[in-house]
Formats: sequence, structure tokens, C-alpha cells
Amino acid sequence: MSKLTWAIRGATTVERDTQEQVSERSVELVREMLNRNAIDEADVVSVLFTATEDICSAFPATPVRLATLSETPLICAREIPVPGSLPLCIRVLLHVNTDKRKDQMVHIYLHAATKLRGSDD
Repeated sequence: MSKLTWAIRGATTVERDTQEQVSERSVELVREMLNRNAIDEADVVSVLFTATEDICSAFPATPVRLATLSETPLICAREIPVPGSLPLCIRVLLHVNTDKRKDQMVHIYLHAATKLRGSDD
């Protein structure tokens, strides 16, 4: 069976907007997304990170590039400020090549972002 490209969603939060915590949580989230979906780093096509406007100490993509996905295109964007949205949140959209079906992809939500499970985040 040939591989198809699917997207996997993920989100995490930080308690404080510090470079250390943004780095740790971003790497933790991407590693968990890869592990839980049994995706090899070589099969990651691209990664889109977004951060809520209250995160400005670091780009979430930078530590991920340094820790694991050095050959993968990564980009960061700022989320629109929607009233009532989850604060201090980093979201990830991971595009991967896989032989799995779309319904087999496991979306990962960590820390306070578990509140987003089942939402359209």
C-alpha cells in the first residue's frame, strides 16, 4: 500500500510564558504526537505551530527543529484573539506520510489543552 499524507492535530499549554517552558512543552507535544501515532521523523512532511498572543518569549518551532525535526519545514503563526479561548496555548498541525487510514490518526492534547478534546480548536 502506498503512503498517504494526513494531518495530526495537537495542543499543549504552558503555565508561564518563558523560553524554557515553551521549548519543553513544544518538544514534548511533537514527540508524543510522533510516538502515539508510530510516525518516523523522516515521514513528517511539515509542521505548523500557532501560539496564542500571550506567548511571546520563544518560537515553538525552534526547539523542535533543534531536538528532532531538523530537516522538516516548520513555521509559527500567531492565533487570532478570540474571547474565551484557552490562554497560553500552543497548537500544532503535523503533516505526515503514512500507510495508516485517516481515522487511525490520534490527535494529542496535553496539560490544560485536554479541555480542547473533541472541539474544533
